[in-house]
Amino acid sequence: MTKGYLSIILHAHLPYVRHPEYEFSLEEKWLFEAITETYIPLLAVFRRLDADKIDYRLTISISPTLAAMWQDEYLQEKYRGYLLRLLDLADKEVNRTAGDPEFSPLARHYRRRFQQTYFDFFETYQGDLVAAFRKAAENGKIELITSAATHGYLPLLYTQPQAVYAQLYAAVQQHTQLFGRPPLGIWLPECAYDYGLDEILAELGINYFFVEAHGIYYAVPRPAYGTFSPIITPAKVAVFGRDEESSKQVWSKTEGYPGDFYY
Repeated sequence: MTKGYLSIILHAHLPYVRHPEYEFSLEEKWLFEAITETYIPLLAVFRRLDADKIDYRLTISISPTLAAMWQDEYLQEKYRGYLLRLLDLADKEVNRTAGDPEFSPLARHYRRRFQQTYFDFFETYQGDLVAAFRKAAENGKIELITSAATHGYLPLLYTQPQAVYAQLYAAVQQHTQLFGRPPLGIWLPECAYDYGLDEILAELGINYFFVEAHGIYYAVPRPAYGTFSPIITPAKVAVFGRDEESSKQVWSKTEGYPGDFYY
């Protein structure tokens, strides 16, 4: 049987938000929810895998806007207030559900979880998730890559090629500064590609990127193995096609995990 490889690519992105004029902001809440429910739990998974000596490989694309927000001391302190409000609510729920065999364990679970999140963010990581992910990647099991500077839709911007170059150049520069090495790969916003984009990527030292499945299926000549093997562009940059079926399980509004009624 021919040996195959599974590549798990996680794309971490949020648009840039910073609203000091408001005490509470819906857009900032998106960031705080993602830190609480995704980024800190992901770092905890890495620590457990390392502690259990389990080998793994993972690629994570961190968009420049998200990395910039991670480093913003104002947002870090505003996140502290968000967590303290969650902890206050959790305490009230623990008291309210005391003696309830169904909901009391759930309330205590969330209080423990929020307490651990607060400790991890402000004590373990000192509020710096950029440094936390940079350290997590030092063992060579995690590869950090980038995305376009403002997550702009590059084919649409291609009417002004200098705008596309600026998006990619700024992304590479920021990634190199924050994570200590230039990115070898990139997650193109919306996996959208246009002819000639590979030349800019090659010039900036990008070796590979990802496209939706139809970007592979409709390539000329059509690849013999579809999305199950990378293809090489004229500028010698590798292209990996996103697997349709597995992607739907985690990103479809009608099927898979997000499409499930209970979710």
